[in-house]
Amino acid sequence: MLNIHQRYCKETYDENGILSKFEAVVPEDYNFAYDVIDEIARQEPDRRAMVWCNDEGEERTFTFGDFKRYSDKAANVLKAHGIGKGDKVMLVLKRHYQYWFAILALHKLGAITIPATHLLTKKDFVYRFNAAGVKAIVCTADGEVSEHVEASLPESPSVEVCFLARGKKDGWVSFDDEVEAASDHFDRVATKSTDTMLGYFTSGTTGYPKLVTHNYSYSVAHILTAKHWQNVKPDGLHFTLSDTGWGKAAWGKLYGQWFMEASIFVCDFTKFTPVELLPLFGKYHITTFCAPPTIYRFFIKEDLSKFDLSSLEYACIAGEALNPEVYTQFYNITGLRLMEGFGQTESTLLAVNTVGMIPKPGSMGKSSPQYDVDIYNEDGTRADNGVVGEICVKVGDGHPYGLFEGYYNNQEMTDRVWHDGLYHTGDTAWRDEDGYLWYDGRTDDIIKSSGYRIGPFEIESALMEHPSVLECAITGVPDPIRGQVVKATIVLAKGYTASEELKKELQNHVKNSTAPYKYPRVVEFVDELPKTISGKIRRVQLRDSDKK
Repeated sequence: MLNIHQRYCKETYDENGILSKFEAVVPEDYNFAYDVIDEIARQEPDRRAMVWCNDEGEERTFTFGDFKRYSDKAANVLKAHGIGKGDKVMLVLKRHYQYWFAILALHKLGAITIPATHLLTKKDFVYRFNAAGVKAIVCTADGEVSEHVEASLPESPSVEVCFLARGKKDGWVSFDDEVEAASDHFDRVATKSTDTMLGYFTSGTTGYPKLVTHNYSYSVAHILTAKHWQNVKPDGLHFTLSDTGWGKAAWGKLYGQWFMEASIFVCDFTKFTPVELLPLFGKYHITTFCAPPTIYRFFIKEDLSKFDLSSLEYACIAGEALNPEVYTQFYNITGLRLMEGFGQTESTLLAVNTVGMIPKPGSMGKSSPQYDVDIYNEDGTRADNGVVGEICVKVGDGHPYGLFEGYYNNQEMTDRVWHDGLYHTGDTAWRDEDGYLWYDGRTDDIIKSSGYRIGPFEIESALMEHPSVLECAITGVPDPIRGQVVKATIVLAKGYTASEELKKELQNHVKNSTAPYKYPRVVEFVDELPKTISGKIRRVQLRDSDKK
């Protein structure tokens, strides 16, 4: 064990052995690809770095030596096609192992990587290509992605070269063929820790997606993610269920895990089904797992006693607020406590249940030991315990490692969230007497009814406890007397039928579970909820439809 991560951070622990402070230590010329991956490869080239499989029966195991060699080869390919420092390259590679070849190569070149989902269509590509000034794309051959890219090119003048992975096509450069043929010798390109490294388009729940950019120091902040939240151990096998197009892949399939010298498990599946995914835990001896609440909801509806989960030592949850019912059921079945964490595309972990903490079901945990996170009132003062306010990061005149640089080419939007010595997340929560933070909703989601400020999450959690509810979303609808009233839009579970009786039953259930004034006066049953391409519920779309 090399303990490479210890070179890049200072950790302070309390008397109970729980992390109390985390400080990133980032050299001026730091670069993750050279200083972590290549360094591990130099000292332990045969150390396992990834176990990859797909739903077609293919399996591959990669070492750190493999990733050094393939990233050097890929860097030579990209360089030969004109990609250099500061150029923006989009990666649409699903869960293909070529993603890791490409992103490490781009880091080595000093280029800016923009991962994206394969669910994008022509108009999505046109917007993103032009908003970012993308010069090249490395794209999967699966499905219709390349057709959407081709259709977008006449309206995307910045794109000069298109690479295709896992397939061949006229007009596209074969990424796989050229990487295999390329030299595996690549001389280090000088980069700085303050250079822009990575960009993610937000999921756009309230408008056009914004491009969030991070510099090279961002990767160091994820040591905390892997070591102190996901409990990743050297020689372990970590599984984060995320497509590489989303920021969660950086959290769980790349930086922190490899800082810990652990191996990443990747299942390159086409469609998620619990009964096909669950056997993988026993087959590959997965030790740590992280997924959004939706996945755990599917898991607990299966008979988990049929699956071998004995290798699983730790489970984390993030992506949306955790309903306590999901936590309780999973714990009763597996004996594992779901360790919730909260962060954004713009950040690393802002609130977290670190290793050694006892989580409170439904709480995000406490302020991350890496940041000064607290709850603030609208006037900029610190909110009292029990009072809902905005989650903010105190930044003063500095720029904490792990926080984004800004929204690309949008200083106005950047200034709107970064002012008065605070980064304003746009998310609301309240703090209890023990310092645990409890998610309430987005600031745009707050319902103001008869003088009350009502957040959607508590009501959604209450509804999720009822067996008839598969999914739900709480919004405010206009009311001439109260200003707004609470509306529940509900997708029913199998075996249940919408009726006036069920509506009244659900309303009474909420009245008995929360303060009675929060119950949904309006209930609508639907077949599905509107969602972003990342799977987040678009409450703004529900609100807009209610205004019509």
